[in-house]
Amino acid sequence: MAYNEHSSCPCGSKKSYINCCKVFHSGKNPETALELMKSRFTAFVVGNIDYIINTTHEDNIEYSSDKSKWRDDIEDVVNSTDFNTLEIIEFIDGEEESYVTFRLGLKQKGLDVSFTEKSKFLKIDGKWLYRSGEFLDD
Repeated sequence: MAYNEHSSCPCGSKKSYINCCKVFHSGKNPETALELMKSRFTAFVVGNIDYIINTTHEDNIEYSSDKSKWRDDIEDVVNSTDFNTLEIIEFIDGEEESYVTFRLGLKQKGLDVSFTEKSKFLKIDGKWLYRSGEFLDD
């Protein structure tokens, strides 16, 4: 999926994509779990499936050693979902473990499938990874 690099970054930073999340998608490691969370959301918007896979902790329930099937599953989500908004509710920053609570505004086939999640991120060998998420009541 092509995304205009000069458009506003989907993460809500008000910067252009090329000056925001694209730097992470191009190889720079996010310094915080919040940057990782926002760049993962943007990866779903722009269809950067490799980034989603590469920033998922191996203990995550979605993690699969069958990368081809996992890639297809993520691509199905990317192609069937309108990723409309990201709202950060809370960020608890830690040295090796951090939490981000956020609300995603999503639609699938015209239906609102938005949700609020508290995500856990772990720093492994200097790199933040998405470990797990807990859905919260809206």
